[in-house]
Amino acid sequence: MRRAPAGLLCVLLAAGVCASAAPDGIRVNQLGFAPQARKVAVLPAGATGEVEVIDAASGAVAWRGRTKPAATWKESGETVMLADFSALTRLGEYRIRADGAAPSERFVVRAGVYAELNRAALKAFYYNRSGMALDAAYAGVYARAAGHPDTRVLVHASAASKERPEGTVIASARGWYDAGDYNKYIVNSGISTYTLLAAFEHYPDYFARKRTGIPESANQLPDILDEALWNLAWMLTMQDPHDGGVYNKLTNQRFDGIVMPAGASTEPRYVVQKGTAATLDFAATMATAARVLKPYEQQLPGLSARMLRAAEAAWEWARANPAVAFRNPAGVVTGEYGDATFDDEFAWAAAELYISSGKDSYYAAMQPAGVSASVPQWADVRGLAWISLAHHRNSLSAVADRKLIAARVDGLAASLAATWRSSAYGVPMQGGDFVWGSNAVALNQSMMLLQAYRLNGKRDYLDAAQAGLDYVLGRNAAGYAFVTGFGARQVMHPHHRPSMADKVAAPVPGFLAGGPHAGQQDKGDCKAVYPSALPALSYIDDDCSYASNEVAINWNAPLVYVSAALDVLGGEGP
Repeated sequence: MRRAPAGLLCVLLAAGVCASAAPDGIRVNQLGFAPQARKVAVLPAGATGEVEVIDAASGAVAWRGRTKPAATWKESGETVMLADFSALTRLGEYRIRADGAAPSERFVVRAGVYAELNRAALKAFYYNRSGMALDAAYAGVYARAAGHPDTRVLVHASAASKERPEGTVIASARGWYDAGDYNKYIVNSGISTYTLLAAFEHYPDYFARKRTGIPESANQLPDILDEALWNLAWMLTMQDPHDGGVYNKLTNQRFDGIVMPAGASTEPRYVVQKGTAATLDFAATMATAARVLKPYEQQLPGLSARMLRAAEAAWEWARANPAVAFRNPAGVVTGEYGDATFDDEFAWAAAELYISSGKDSYYAAMQPAGVSASVPQWADVRGLAWISLAHHRNSLSAVADRKLIAARVDGLAASLAATWRSSAYGVPMQGGDFVWGSNAVALNQSMMLLQAYRLNGKRDYLDAAQAGLDYVLGRNAAGYAFVTGFGARQVMHPHHRPSMADKVAAPVPGFLAGGPHAGQQDKGDCKAVYPSALPALSYIDDDCSYASNEVAINWNAPLVYVSAALDVLGGEGP
């Protein structure tokens, strides 16, 4: 059902969180900071240059300083000033004040400040599971009946083969709903699942202790691996066992209505067309999973070896079918994830297979000298190859060029840090980054900066990564903390079918909203009005806004990674 207006929600919610117009006040990360983290706030140009951080309870001044000179951020059209209060390391709860501006929201300084955010961001995947009921013992008020069992799925005409003709019935259960809709897509599942696996691979101690309250929490696996396994199990069903190719998606012919999963359409579900991008994304993800899960052979007997075989079979199919671009076939109008450029997928799959199999031929197939590094997104996964190579650089065979690996990661980070240093808002984000899912761009930038910091310890890279998380948690032109359930000024109306169709006032927690961008593709469908055409302000907290306020698994995955990394690394001193 449609939610109550935001003003009414201010009365209904015990926390009194309002989604009113962005205040002309001081913007800051609304959760807070680790004691040794870089701490920056944005002030409007009308404020005085004298700034104070005060104890939220007593009003006592904990830090006093001056802002940097005013500058204009063209992405929002604002003239603003930055206040750097990193010298404040004392634990506590604070606000920032300056004459001429509304004070900031409250925030805290303490170790492990992102632990609950990380837990919620990871549990959001559980809330988006397909094919299972969410019991109240684990889901609380967000409990729901099962939908989309996907135990009888049809092979679409576009996916038909001699061994599996059109109409063949297969089972393709489990997996995560991709976004605000109820379909499942391999291309987007690949980068999302990989990012969770990388988070565990890089920070195993952090996730070994973390329990998110899911049905598997009592078993002998870390919850982040249990969650990844729910989707990996589905992904394995999407590979044609006769030739190794992988179907692009499992979908209805059209999107389901705004209903709960159990009330969704009873129309047939299909697996649709094999493609080069989907097959290579599958290969890379399975190769990664094979090595990450290998230590758990006792709990998952034979699974690691099975995944590596599946990855190699997918690689061979892609080598034989190197340019099969996916486009929606006639009659299918759900998300396309169309991609016609495959150099990046070949590079990523080759890198993961090289690391996991130990076969030098995969490194040669990657042709690393011709592969640049970029901020990851579903259609460009080059950066993922460099993340994995950098993490494993000390155990790679002699064929690997360690200097090249470090140079690729550092070069991208240096470019992002340069933008961060020159930004009026103190963030790496700039004009071209405000695309569909711009908040995930900010976090994927942070993820790449963190790889470089892990390589060489340059403090600027850690600080620029912190700025990306600060941005999505409130230091942005729209003034929102963009994760449902967190911050003083929360997203209340995400485009997410369960959040829209249940009868709970607050949305399902832990989801990252897509964020501002100037495309406004839903403008004709929304009664709510965008406040501006400028990219950093082009956002509406309305569930009609699939262009700015949808959720997606590939947006939540870097939130899991970055919040964990900054909890672990953010407490390090200069």
